[in-house]
Amino acid sequence: MEIKDCIAVVTGGASGLGEATVRNLASGGAHVTILDVQADKGEALATELGDNVIFANTDITSDESVKAAIGKTVDAFGGINMVQNCAGIGLIGKMLGKEGPTPLEHFNKVLQVNLLGSINVIRLALEQMVKNDPLNEDGERGVIISTASVAAFEGQIGQPAYSASKGGIVAMTLPIARECARYGIRVMTIAPGIFETPMMASLPEKAKDALGKMVPFPQRLGKPSEYARLVQHIIENTMLNGEVIRLDGGIRMQP
Repeated sequence: MEIKDCIAVVTGGASGLGEATVRNLASGGAHVTILDVQADKGEALATELGDNVIFANTDITSDESVKAAIGKTVDAFGGINMVQNCAGIGLIGKMLGKEGPTPLEHFNKVLQVNLLGSINVIRLALEQMVKNDPLNEDGERGVIISTASVAAFEGQIGQPAYSASKGGIVAMTLPIARECARYGIRVMTIAPGIFETPMMASLPEKAKDALGKMVPFPQRLGKPSEYARLVQHIIENTMLNGEVIRLDGGIRMQP
């Protein structure tokens, strides 16, 4: 599938990995809807990038909110043929902390946003994507890309909820890809390592440098633009389907 004239929805598109993806897609001639709860940032980014980018204030855990965002996209651009799930939260909490067991609502919130939110967007966007005419000789109608994490494979202490949510995204990639094959829609997941995102911004520079040195090569934090370039490659390479790609510089997280 070509980037030019692609119609994409990007969750978490107002900042971090999502923002980098929006910028890269827009620069390549795609039409993009930013789905985010950060209204000020989302509106500002859409205004900056021009008429081919719009913003929809969206709670990805809400059926009605996502339906409204998808409807806005279809009304503005005529359809959807690309979904990029970047929205997520990273709450930390041990199963048994100083104040007792981790609150169930803490675990539930992470699962609701990271896992159920991704599923919600996929299922509702898919309903529109199957209506597309084939885009090429392979009969391709679209591509869905979700964001997991290396924590899905090597979760650290304090990350049971986060690891479970990202592990769920990894596990659902193949079965959804198998189902969507009949429609000519590919399904992929990216599992990033440690990247320069708003989640990392609050850390002192020494801490970020130390984390960067944990990466075998290159010994630094990943750049959101590097994530966005992988998204572009997945869109353009039709043979990529049903797979999880680690984008992590070879890091294997310690406990």
